[in-house]
Amino acid sequence: MEDGDDFEDEFLEEDAETLTGDGAGGGGISLAGTSWDKEALAIAEEVSLSFDGDLGIYAFKTTLNFAIRIRIEKLSNNSGSPSMMDIEAFSSAYRARLDEAEVAGSIPKNYSLEVSSPGVERVVRVPQDLDRFKDRPMYVKYVTKVDETGSSSECDGVFRLMSFDIETSSCIWGLADVRINREKAGKGRPLNKKQREWRLNTPFDSLRLVRFYSEI
Repeated sequence: MEDGDDFEDEFLEEDAETLTGDGAGGGGISLAGTSWDKEALAIAEEVSLSFDGDLGIYAFKTTLNFAIRIRIEKLSNNSGSPSMMDIEAFSSAYRARLDEAEVAGSIPKNYSLEVSSPGVERVVRVPQDLDRFKDRPMYVKYVTKVDETGSSSECDGVFRLMSFDIETSSCIWGLADVRINREKAGKGRPLNKKQREWRLNTPFDSLRLVRFYSEI
């Protein structure tokens, strides 16, 4: 598949602070290395299971100043976004368990807790989230080789997932039908034939960031 043409490279500055697996906006687990953070994570996982598989841990982070920050996701809907009621229910259940651990001495007495959602532009985990969110437009940042010397260049764009293959660890993208792409065909015009047929083949390990794209 082709990866040329000028359908990328306009969004690089937007995500300088988002790192996949950072325990925050990029999802994943980030522990500060304290004596209590593994216990806090274990309790969070137990609380998550108490919601019958409906709520999962998208991101979990502890800090040296006793803060616990957790982002939960709704596993039963297409967006993955929990409602305020979901967040409040999880927060209440988790805080009750943390308070018990505080009394037992396994969690510091002056801990702080923040529970939130993954956010409107959540990071898509590759490959485990690809099938779940394949119908959404995604902002993709990736690295591509630019010549035979092996030097590489970072590119980006707003794409839709056409297909992915676990065996070859790769995926094929097309241009998403969003305003930023349509404007390249002319103001007020739909994607042109060249844009509709454009494809990009990326190995999983070339993907630096994949997240929801919102036009809001």
